[in-house]
Amino acid sequence: MQEQEVIANESMNQFQWPESLDALIAAPQHHKLLFENELVRVLDTNIPPGEITNLHSHQFPSSLYFLSWSHFIRYDGEGNVLLDSRTLSKIPVAGSALWTAPLNAHCLKNIGDSNLHVICVEIKKTTSNDQH
Repeated sequence: MQEQEVIANESMNQFQWPESLDALIAAPQHHKLLFENELVRVLDTNIPPGEITNLHSHQFPSSLYFLSWSHFIRYDGEGNVLLDSRTLSKIPVAGSALWTAPLNAHCLKNIGDSNLHVICVEIKKTTSNDQH
């Protein structure tokens, strides 16, 4: 199995994960809940070209499955660039997957010409007896 580049490079130092910044609450126009139980949460994330998400976070590590790709810039709450996807050493293609760490509060702007459409499987717990 070939290792994919992780597209989260932020430190999670003591971030508090306020519920108001949860992707489904803070940016519902771009995030839809497909499934949730005590172990996982599955989100359908779709960001059309030129759109920017509201400030939001992703509390859990996740696997991302790309339905379609578009370049993006991820900003922190102050507008600082956290990641410009054009600098990635490997660009995901439709049908590929990768792993990402939890993401602190951020906005994401689709700077490409197509939808950035991703199925995100967030891992809330590793087993029903573990606490995240």
